[in-house]
Amino acid sequence: MRFPGECTMDASRPPEPSPWLPLGSRRRARDAKREAVLRTAVQLFLEQGYHHATLNEVAERLNITKPALYNYFRGKDEILFECWAMGQELVDGAIADINANAGTGLAKLRKLVRAYAEVMSTDFGASLVRFDVRDLSARNGEVVRAAKRSIDLTFRGYIAEGVADGSIKPCDAKLSAFAIAGSLNWIGHWYRPDGPLPPEAISEEFAIRLTEGLARRPQRKKGAPMM
Repeated sequence: MRFPGECTMDASRPPEPSPWLPLGSRRRARDAKREAVLRTAVQLFLEQGYHHATLNEVAERLNITKPALYNYFRGKDEILFECWAMGQELVDGAIADINANAGTGLAKLRKLVRAYAEVMSTDFGASLVRFDVRDLSARNGEVVRAAKRSIDLTFRGYIAEGVADGSIKPCDAKLSAFAIAGSLNWIGHWYRPDGPLPPEAISEEFAIRLTEGLARRPQRKKGAPMM
């Protein structure tokens, strides 16, 4: 994959494809380059902090010139927002999948906990919780805040649904949602890819631990022997 403004040239390489590629191919190539910028940028932002990382460093890691970045993004804060958006898309996709299938409120809640935990173990997922919304433009900041409210309401909705269908004990859905989401968000701060547990094991453990206190146990039938 080549970027406009790439720093090195190699005469042994085959010639660049014609700029008159089909529109769909050009869009896919541009999207791939944008994603490469975002993946590199989010790694640097997480490693060094948003304010310490520079676009020069992003360009150096990609082996392109800094001006080439402006073919894809208007500035550093837009890159930050797009990193957040990539993580949000993962969460939105998980919620859409859950809502497309039947299940009790408890089953949906556990699926969301599992999916959210796995998202938090990715760089784009961590960007949902590691960066300050105040570094974004006012418009993008409001988009982020609205998305956070939507995720909170989804957690509350599954809990309330579980209370209604009997799979979850009566509880305060708002406080329960806060407790669950707070625990999950911290994964984005402490998770390390070289840690002892893979994301799948962490997500499964969280799905059990964060919901077992809410789950209503099946009532023992009258006269049934105690185990």
